[in-house]
Amino acid sequence: MDSQKEALQRIISTLANKNDEIQNFIDTLNQTLKGVQENSSNVLSELDEEFDSLYSILDEVKESMINSIKQEQARKSQELQNQLSQCNNALENSEELLEFATRSLDIKEPEEFSKAARQIKDRVTMASAFRLSLKPKVSDNMTHLMVDFSQERQMLRTLKFLPVPKAPEIDPVECLVADNSVTVAWRMPEEDNKIDHFILEHRKTNFDGLPRVKDERCWEIIDNIKGTEYTLSGLKFDSKYMNFRVRACNKAVAGEYSDPVTLETKALNFSLDNSSSHLNLRVEDACVEWDPTGGKGQENKMKGKENKGSVHVTSLKKHTRSGTPSPKRTSIGSRPPAVRGSRDRFTGESYTVLGDTAIESGQHYWEVKAQKDCKSYSVGVAYKTLGKFDQLGKTNSSWCIHVNNWLQNTFAAKHNNKVKALDVTVPERIGVFCDFDGGQLSFYDASSKQLLYSFKTKFTQPVLPGFMVWCGGLSLNTGMQVPSAVRTLQKTENGMTGSASSLNNVTQ
Repeated sequence: MDSQKEALQRIISTLANKNDEIQNFIDTLNQTLKGVQENSSNVLSELDEEFDSLYSILDEVKESMINSIKQEQARKSQELQNQLSQCNNALENSEELLEFATRSLDIKEPEEFSKAARQIKDRVTMASAFRLSLKPKVSDNMTHLMVDFSQERQMLRTLKFLPVPKAPEIDPVECLVADNSVTVAWRMPEEDNKIDHFILEHRKTNFDGLPRVKDERCWEIIDNIKGTEYTLSGLKFDSKYMNFRVRACNKAVAGEYSDPVTLETKALNFSLDNSSSHLNLRVEDACVEWDPTGGKGQENKMKGKENKGSVHVTSLKKHTRSGTPSPKRTSIGSRPPAVRGSRDRFTGESYTVLGDTAIESGQHYWEVKAQKDCKSYSVGVAYKTLGKFDQLGKTNSSWCIHVNNWLQNTFAAKHNNKVKALDVTVPERIGVFCDFDGGQLSFYDASSKQLLYSFKTKFTQPVLPGFMVWCGGLSLNTGMQVPSAVRTLQKTENGMTGSASSLNNVTQ
């Protein structure tokens, strides 16, 4: 009995679900039917408007042509009327002279006859009848104003609904990824003069190849592109790749998407490691501020105690078939015993915070901007073994440039407690270039790409981006490629030699 009840309940549940499905489908059909009716009315209305517009153009052209015919008729009529008037006047004068000459034949008196003959001769000489052109000045031919609309008729007969544009083709060879910008270029498989504009869609991804249906990122849309290429600039390359697809649109409809193209957008991405910072620093992912009250807060102190003895670090290793260094984050487990990820990672006057990503190979670039009222700060790199009392640039395991705006203004390069004063203006933003394999650390004016200073050394351990700040704050910009201007300058710099420890290797 119970089993029969359960079976019947399942049947009822199945029927109820099926009924719901059918009802939903009926609702969908009704909605679609309503949409067909509404959209048909809309396109009929638009068709009426288009044909009315066409009729209006034809009426305008017809009116213009009628005016041309009337103007030509008026011009020719006026010419002929003038010529006709001249001829009538000449004929009237000539008939009067003829009558006078005929009467003169009857004069008997020789002297009067001679006088009349001389008058007739003079009047004949001056008569307009003998100066007239007896040829019409204009013809009656109006055929030069005839029309032949045979081609236009044929064209009108070919009027039809707009075709759906074909899918464009993105050309990866013509696409360019440089200076945190991406230029995407495409072409149509065949000429289509009905295309009004293109729509480009892009999204970031960490997957190579075709976009995945369940990719976590949504497509971003750039509409109304008139040309066949587009440049996205000022991008943050915080993913390994970007997908692109494009579609063509005419006045009525958008075509199919192009086959998607995946372009590599590798760059160094890291955040500030809060667990490695001094207690008097308030740290977010890309911002650090000096806080004399203890910026890390009580909660972070407790976390630090719990995590004492271990800290998460990410490393950058070579990961590409071409041999070009590429960022890849992988956990390396616990740090060496010399470095403790705890609330006392840095203390004393070492107001320092490190990045959370170790650089073990390759060429990388990031930028730093100081707050306007910042009294003192340093930007550079350090080995992970940097001691908790150590200040950037005062050990043989750290390299930096230091800006001091307290009491006196100084700008200097520091390493191994040796200082080299820099005779250049402190830029608003500082660009840091680290060539781990080439043993080079260079600093630039991020805007002009002017070289500020360059260390030449041999890195024997992985390095971490390092920052010191006192009375102020720094903001960090990562996800950046090595700029083209910096790559060009490196060709010159790589020919330089010098000792990093002596600070004699200035490249300016």
